[in-house]
Parts: sequence; structure tokens; C-alpha cells
Amino acid sequence: MSEKFLANTLQYVERAAKLLDLPSDDLLQLQTPHREVRVELNIRRDDGSIGTFIGFRVQHDDARGPFKGGLRYHPHVDAAEVTALASLMTWKTAVAGVPFGGAKGGVQVDAASLSPGEKQRLTRRFIDGIHDIIGATKDIPAPDVNTNGQVMAWIFDQYTKYHGYEPGVVTGKPVSLGGSEGRAQATGRGCVYATEELLADRGEALAGKTVCIQGFGNVGSWAARDFAAKGARVIGISDITGAYIADEGIDVNAAVAHVTAHQSLEGFPGGEHLPGDTLLTKPCDILVPAALSGVLTKDNAAEVACRYIVEGANGPTDPEADAILAKKGIVVVPDIYANCGGVTVSYFEWSQNMQHFYWDEARVNQELRRVMARGFADLRATANKHRCSLRTAAFVLGLGRVHGATKLRGL
Repeated sequence: MSEKFLANTLQYVERAAKLLDLPSDDLLQLQTPHREVRVELNIRRDDGSIGTFIGFRVQHDDARGPFKGGLRYHPHVDAAEVTALASLMTWKTAVAGVPFGGAKGGVQVDAASLSPGEKQRLTRRFIDGIHDIIGATKDIPAPDVNTNGQVMAWIFDQYTKYHGYEPGVVTGKPVSLGGSEGRAQATGRGCVYATEELLADRGEALAGKTVCIQGFGNVGSWAARDFAAKGARVIGISDITGAYIADEGIDVNAAVAHVTAHQSLEGFPGGEHLPGDTLLTKPCDILVPAALSGVLTKDNAAEVACRYIVEGANGPTDPEADAILAKKGIVVVPDIYANCGGVTVSYFEWSQNMQHFYWDEARVNQELRRVMARGFADLRATANKHRCSLRTAAFVLGLGRVHGATKLRGL
């Protein structure tokens, strides 16, 4: 699965490189990660046994600024997956226009099997292994799948034990430790802003649209709240326990409260409980895959029954599925633009840390809206110029900006 994800990412990059007419040696340079780190993590489990896990950090490219990318805890984490995600971060930061490069990290672990104490010990041990290659001007981690502000707080604290007070070493921190207002909402909110930009370009409004959201973690739940607040009707949500469908509309706040109380949607009474995959083919206006990669494939793409797909997750659509969706006339807003709200507000947080001057949430949202609007305008202009899809346009835009910075810096 991870090898396929990496191959898919490289396929999208190579397609953009052809449109840019990049020399093969330049393309190889841009595709090759700067550094790959693999560390053994041994911790004492609560039952007294020794737990051994593997952590990864891939620093893909820093031509445009310090490496930047999230840290996930998941059983599927391996070198190929992290490399693919790091590559996507390189192009994503370039599309967003923020002065970062791309990186990604992860620990191969079932996060649900860890107690809070075990998760803290694992996080600190991981930082013991990589502290010398991260930093506010080197590489800046952030939350991702199964990590959150608390995990970032542990990273910040462990790093200070080696290097002193440096809040800019990690973003997504609690506000009380130098985090930014609006950071937790940023990726999901950015997806909603991206949707509004697409609809406005097509002369449509968001109010009244029906929405299905696959994944109800940080990204999916905040996107659901914002979609509902703006007048859209969320008719389907899902998580690992299955899909929950209500054609009259899901009470999103009730769903959030249920997850807060029970740690999942299991038993949520506000919708018909169906197998999780049914959400991807539920008729709706807007489908938001906001879970893991590779969920839209050649096997299910023909059954997708939406008008628009807004990719809240990283790499949710295989190239074969992308081609099928295009033939069906479904417009896909690609991940490296659609979910760049997280890294954009991470940049705002980092900037505030570096200046020791902090913004209120209204300013964060205003600036995020500006970046998403500018990003879509650039995306649309690139798509028009090359007569290509929004996905290809996003990779052309990102690849072109990174290539330009690389050439300016020289070998």
C-alpha cells in the first residue's frame, strides 16, 4: 500500500514535469529526499514490558525554507509512506506560497494501544533520536494522524532540554505554550475556504449544498462544523466504526459531542449506520475524503456520485481513479491545495513564535482566507495556461516554484 502511494505521488510529479519540460536530471534532483532518518524507540510499557517501535523522519526539500511537515502515529507508517507524504509537503508549501520546504515523520504504532503515559514516553524518545536535525530554522514538525497539541507540547518540552527555549521548533502547540489561535481548525477550515473559492469560480454558492465527509478526526470534524455553519447540509460522516447517513442532515455539533464523550462515532444515534465505504459513493454535491491515502481507487471511482471532491486527506485518490473521475466530469480540488490550511496557519504560528507577537483568531482566519483565495487564483490560472486539471495544475505550480528556487540556489 505504501509503495503504491509513493508511486502515485511520483506519477503526479512526473506528469507536471512533462508540462514544464524539466530536464531529467533536474527532476531527479527534485524527487530525491535530502535526508531519511530511521530510529529505534524503546520504552517501558505500563505493564513493565519493553515496547520497541520504529520512528521515521524524511526531510524532502528545503530550497524554499526550513523543512516542514507533520508527525503521525499509525500502524501503516513506513519509509515509503513517509517519503510520499514528505514529497507532497514540498509541493504543498510551494502552492500555498509559504516559505517552507517539505518533510514528514511518523512512528509505526497503533496509537489506540498506548496509554497517555506510554504515548508521552514514546514521543520524548522519538525526539531524543531526532532533536539534532530539527529546529525552528531546520525542520518544524506539526500534528498529523493520531497526534495533537498535547503531543506537540511534549516535543517542545523535550527539545528544550537539549537546545533551550525555542517555541518555533514545532507548530500545532497549545495556545498557552506559544500556539496560534485557529490552528486546530485550520486544515478543515481551509478545505471549506477552498470549496467556496471553487464554487465562486463556477458561479455557485455553498449554502444548500449536500456534503459527505469521510473521516471525522480533526480535519473532518472541523470541516463539518464550518460547512454546516455556512449553510451546507452535511448528510454523511464516517470514521473507523462506519458511516452515519441522514439525508435530512447530520447534527454536526451532536456528532462532535458524541466523539468527545466516546472517542469515536460508534453508537452515534443521529444517522443510519452503514459500512464505511458506502460514504464514498453516496450521492451528494461535495465529497470530502479526510482520512487516509488511497481511498478512491479504480475499483470504486466509477460509483462515486458527487459533483465535487475536496481532498482533506493527503493522497486520497489514485491516478487510475483520478482519470475515471475526470471522465465522469467530477471536479477534484487536489490535496496539495485543498488541505494546505494546516501548514499555512502553522506558518502563521511559526512567524508569531519568531516575533514573540501573537494574533487573535479573527486575524488568523482573515490571513488564511487571503492565502486560500490567492492559491486558487494561481491554480486556476495555471490550469487555464496548460489546459489541464486542477490537480496537474497544482503540481505544475508547486514543482515550478521549487525548481526555480533550487536553480537560484545552485548546486
